[in-house]
Amino acid sequence: MLTTIKDVAAHVGQEVKLGGWLYNKRSSGKIQFLQLRDGTGFIQGVLVKSQVAPEVWEDASKLTQESSLYVTGTVRQDDRAPSGFELDVKHVEIIQVAEEYPITKKEHGVDFLMDHRHLWLRTPRQRAILTIRAEIIRAIQEFLDQKGFTLVDPPVLTPSSCEGTTNLFHTKYFDEDAFLTQSGQLYMEAAAMALRNVYSFGPTFRAEKSKTRRHLIEFWMIEPEMAFVEHEQSLEIQEQMLSYVVQQVLKNCERELKTLDRDISKLEKVQAPFPRITYDEAVELLHREGFTDFKWGEDFGAPHETKIAESFDKPVFITHYPTEVKAFYMKPDPNRPEVVLCADLIAPEGYGEIIGGSQRIDDPALMEERYAAHNLPLEAYQWYLDLRKYGSVPHSGFGLGLERTVAWICGLDHVRETIPFPRMLNRLYP
Repeated sequence: MLTTIKDVAAHVGQEVKLGGWLYNKRSSGKIQFLQLRDGTGFIQGVLVKSQVAPEVWEDASKLTQESSLYVTGTVRQDDRAPSGFELDVKHVEIIQVAEEYPITKKEHGVDFLMDHRHLWLRTPRQRAILTIRAEIIRAIQEFLDQKGFTLVDPPVLTPSSCEGTTNLFHTKYFDEDAFLTQSGQLYMEAAAMALRNVYSFGPTFRAEKSKTRRHLIEFWMIEPEMAFVEHEQSLEIQEQMLSYVVQQVLKNCERELKTLDRDISKLEKVQAPFPRITYDEAVELLHREGFTDFKWGEDFGAPHETKIAESFDKPVFITHYPTEVKAFYMKPDPNRPEVVLCADLIAPEGYGEIIGGSQRIDDPALMEERYAAHNLPLEAYQWYLDLRKYGSVPHSGFGLGLERTVAWICGLDHVRETIPFPRMLNRLYP
């Protein structure tokens, strides 16, 4: 029966059999050091010529990078080893000797690595990132499930837009126009009226011709919607969720964070509550910091978000944006209608917005006014208006961008490494 590398700690002093691939190999003439990986981790196998049959030594000598094999040996604890363990190899069974592998130990350009993304995923760094991504997803869902949220799956093909059709991918749905979703939010609001607290987790698409390090064409969103929840309570849920996620990653992905050389002291500070500043206060901060040309009513760009974040050592909420720069469905502040009850959560260290949310308009008359102001066709949005006509209640929601969150927690320079096969402006392959 096969053991996995992640489980070898339970087998110290015992003989085990692993199925895996040769990540690297070096030899001193009488000893072969086999760097093995099996998808769950990495371990060094030590093969001593004088202690194995000649055919075992010869088989090991044939192995090339990424050859697949079964390895049998005794687990030995070794504090000098990166994993804390080594394998004294007794037997090698070759499954396949790989052809010359295109990704070697030498430096490769990003374009080359992205062209070979299907192979690049096998490296320790990429494995660590995807493991942390999986932990973030697990922790988010665990938090929401424990809070009584119900997972609901909105459609990917939609007849209308959540925030305007400018950046949507258009397709034909038989004889009708359709779009790839940019958000499941509108559908989640309908689900919240049936199930109270709900969330979706799925792919979204933005046809923005952007090449920045924060943008992907296809990315994943977690979108909770909550009935009977107002703006301030929504902020508390957001900060509690993100704090929980970061602490779970610190607890369960220590080895992966070490592989990435992540400074965990910065992540350890991520505990609720988070600081809050209004849009007005953020504009004043920018003016003090030299962004004197920034005018009230404009939306923040990446340099502005980075400068604001530098004033805090935790994620920071920017609340009460001008109504004109936010989506049609956001509820105006009753005390100041020119701003809305919304917030963007800005991550530290220059990673920008990772959560956007708001209290939603619950008054049908005001929503009809917004339809007119934004030139939204009533026939396409009548069903959304129905939510306000048949038992409207105060409700709020938010969306968390998974890839930006992964980039921040992992400390990555670009979101392209946060998803197995990124879709970017000039990349649809592999």
